Amino acid sequence: MIKSVAIQGIKGSFHHIVALQYFDSSIQHIDECMTFDGAVQSVLTKKTDAVIMAIENSIAGSIIPNYALIDDNQLHIIGEHYLDIQHHLMALPGQRIEDIHEVYSHPMALLQCKQFFKQHPHIKLVEDKDTAEVAQRIQQKQLKNVGAIASQLAAELFELEIVSESIQTIKQNETRFVIAVTTNSEAQEVQINKASLKFDVDHKRGSLASVLNVMSDCRMNLTKIQSMPIIETPWKYAFFVDITFDAYKDYQKAKSIMEIMAQNFKVLGEYKNARQ
Repeated sequence: MIKSVAIQGIKGSFHHIVALQYFDSSIQHIDECMTFDGAVQSVLTKKTDAVIMAIENSIAGSIIPNYALIDDNQLHIIGEHYLDIQHHLMALPGQRIEDIHEVYSHPMALLQCKQFFKQHPHIKLVEDKDTAEVAQRIQQKQLKNVGAIASQLAAELFELEIVSESIQTIKQNETRFVIAVTTNSEAQEVQINKASLKFDVDHKRGSLASVLNVMSDCRMNLTKIQSMPIIETPWKYAFFVDITFDAYKDYQKAKSIMEIMAQNFKVLGEYKNARQ
C-alpha cells in the first residue's frame, strides 16, 4: 500500500493537489522536491513509495524529459490522474495588476498563460522552479510588485490575493499526471484496461505502420503516440504509446506480437484508464 509520495513542488502545487485527490487520506507523507529528478530519486532511494509526475498538458503538449525519466529509471506506471488546471495571478493583498512589475512561475505555467501577458507588456516574466514556491516566497518576504501564477490552494495557503482568475490561454486546460513506482503493479487483470509502452523499429518504410496495425487488429485503441530521439543513434527514434482496450486477453495478444516485431519493446505501465 502506498503511504508516501514524492512530488515536484511544494504544498499548494498542482502535484500536491493530485496527491490529495488521487490518494485521498491514505497518504501519510509527501516529499516536496524542487525538480522532477529529485522526485524520482526519492522513490528510487525508497524514501517514498511512489512519485507523481506531470506527463502532458492539453495546451503545452508532452513533457518530454519526464518520459525519459520514467524509461531510464525503469519506473512502472500504476495509475494516472487528469487535473483541471486553473492558473491564477496572485500577489500580496492590495496589489493591483498595474502594480505588478514581475511575475515568476514554472516555465510550463508561463507558456500556458502567454496570451494573457501580451495584454500587459509592462510585466516581466521570469521562469522559476515551482508555482507554489513562488507564492510562498512572496508571502514570506512580503514582496511587493511581484506576482505568482499558481493554484487557488496556493493562494489560500500563503494568504495571497488573486488579482486575475484563470489566466491560461485556453480555459479548458488539463494536465495528465502519472503515478509511478519502482516495482511492477499488483493490479488485477480485471482492473487493467490501459497500458503505456515503449519501443523502436527498423528505419525503413512501413516499420511503424506494421506495429500500429497490430494494435488495430487486436482491438487496441491508440490514445497517445510520442516520439523521442535515441541519443546514441542519430535520426532514429523511440516511440512511447498509450493504448486502451476492453479485454485484457486482446492486449496480451497484441503485446506478444509486438515483442517480436518491435525492437527494445518495454511495458512502462499497465493500469486503469482514468478517462472512462
